[in-house]
Amino acid sequence: MLKIKKQIGTLYTSSVLGRLSLTGAWVAILAARGYGLAEIGFAETVFHITSILFEIPSGVLADLFGRKAMLIVSSVMKMIGNIVMIFSCNLWMVCAALAFYAMSYNFASGSDDALAYDSLKKVGREAYYEKYASNQLIIYRLCSGISTLSAGFALLIGHRAAYGTDMLMSAAQIWVLMSLCEVRGCDEESIHDRDVKGTVRKEFVNCFKESISFMHREKKTIALMFCNSLVGAVDILLLFFLQAKLPAAGMPEWALGFALFFMEMGGILGAKLIFQCKKLRYRSLFAITVFLVLLGVAVEHSGISLLMAAGGFVAALSDDALQVRTNTILQNMFPSKQRATLISMESFTFSMIMIVLSPLAGVLFTCW
Repeated sequence: MLKIKKQIGTLYTSSVLGRLSLTGAWVAILAARGYGLAEIGFAETVFHITSILFEIPSGVLADLFGRKAMLIVSSVMKMIGNIVMIFSCNLWMVCAALAFYAMSYNFASGSDDALAYDSLKKVGREAYYEKYASNQLIIYRLCSGISTLSAGFALLIGHRAAYGTDMLMSAAQIWVLMSLCEVRGCDEESIHDRDVKGTVRKEFVNCFKESISFMHREKKTIALMFCNSLVGAVDILLLFFLQAKLPAAGMPEWALGFALFFMEMGGILGAKLIFQCKKLRYRSLFAITVFLVLLGVAVEHSGISLLMAAGGFVAALSDDALQVRTNTILQNMFPSKQRATLISMESFTFSMIMIVLSPLAGVLFTCW
C-alpha cells in the first residue's frame, strides 16, 4: 500500500538534497579559475544545446521506464558532472561537465512532478498537488538562495572541494530516491510487455506532431513563449555574469554570496507582487518588465557593486513576475493531453534564445 505522506516527504527531501549546493555560483567559480566571460558564455551555450537534445527524450524515457528510475539517472548524471569538473583542466572539460549537468536537469524535469501527481491520484488526493507544487517552488528558491550565499565559502575552499561536497550530496540523494515507490498513471502495463522501440518512435512522432499542430492553430502561444523566454534569458545571463563582475567591481569575496542571495530573493518578491497586479494587461506588464530588466543590464555597467546588485534584484523581480503571469495564461490554453509536450516546447524556446544570447552576452560584457 502506498504511504502518501512518506512518498511526498521523500520527494521534498530529494529536492533539498538536489538543489542545495556549494557551487550554485558556478560562473564566479569559473571566473576565479581564470576563465573569461566569453569562455563562460560558450560553456553556457553547450549546456543549452545539450538541454535541447535531451529535453523531450528524457520525458519519453520517464514515461516508458518510470519516473523514479529517471530521477536516479538525474542524480547519477550530476555526480558524473561533478567528477569531470573536479578534474577539469581546460574549457572542453568544463563544457563536458556542464553537458552532464544539463542532462541531469532534463531527466529530473517533470519526473518528480509526474510521480507526485500520480501518487496523489492513486490515493484520491489530487487536490493537494497545488500545495505540493507551491512547496517545491519555495524549496527551489530558498535552496538556490542558500547555494549562492555559499559562493564566498566555495571560493575559499577551492572548486575541487566544493564540487566534491556536491558529489556527496548527490550520493545522499540517490540513497533517498531508492525509498520511493514507483507509481504509474492510467496505463499499468509493464515496459517489458511493450514494444519499446515502437513505443518510443511513436511518442517522438506524436510529440512533435501534436505540439506543432496546436501552435499552428494557437499562434498566441508562440508569442507568449518568446516574450517570456526572452526576458528570462536576459535576466539569467545578467545574474550569471554579475557573479564575475561584482568581484571585479570591488565587492569582497565574503560579501559576494550575500549579494547573490539578495538578488535571488528579488524573484520571490516578484512572484508575490504579480498577484497584486491582476488588472494589469499582459502587454503593459511585458513593457514594464522589459524596461526594468534592461535597467538592470544598464546599471551592471556602472561599476558600482551595490548599484549592480540592486539592478540584479530588480531584473529578477521583473522576470519572475512575468513568468508567473505567462505560465498561468499558457496553462489555461494548453490542452491536457498535450500539456507536457507543449511545456517542453516552451523549454526549447528558452534554450534556443539562450544559445544565441549566451556567447553574444559574454563578448558584450567583456568588451563593454
